Amino acid sequence: QVQLAESGGGLVSAGGSLRLSCVVSGGTFSSYVMVWFRQAPGKEREFVASIASRSGSRTFYADSVKGRFTISRDNAKNTVYLQMDSLKPEDTAAYSCNAQFGGTNYWGQGTQVTVFS
Repeated sequence: QVQLAESGGGLVSAGGSLRLSCVVSGGTFSSYVMVWFRQAPGKEREFVASIASRSGSRTFYADSVKGRFTISRDNAKNTVYLQMDSLKPEDTAAYSCNAQFGGTNYWGQGTQVTVFS
């Protein structure tokens, strides 16, 4: 059974930084495409960033976070990270990680990020 556990969320002032982590247990982590999503109150869930399986040489970002957020992975630790810099109040949301393999999606519970001005 594949399980995902996010951590690292919290309350931060605008311009600050946070690093989210998502630890995956079960399955073969290196085989998963890993994706971060977020959902703000009253809004639909939106894509934030993704990283390819294996070496993670390919990454993609939503335009709204490009240049401020960095996704990375450590296959030895079964962990994907989201480094978030220059945070803005509009980044406030529940952030969830998602593992994708062969058409199957696994989700974590999410971690809340709140950015105040």
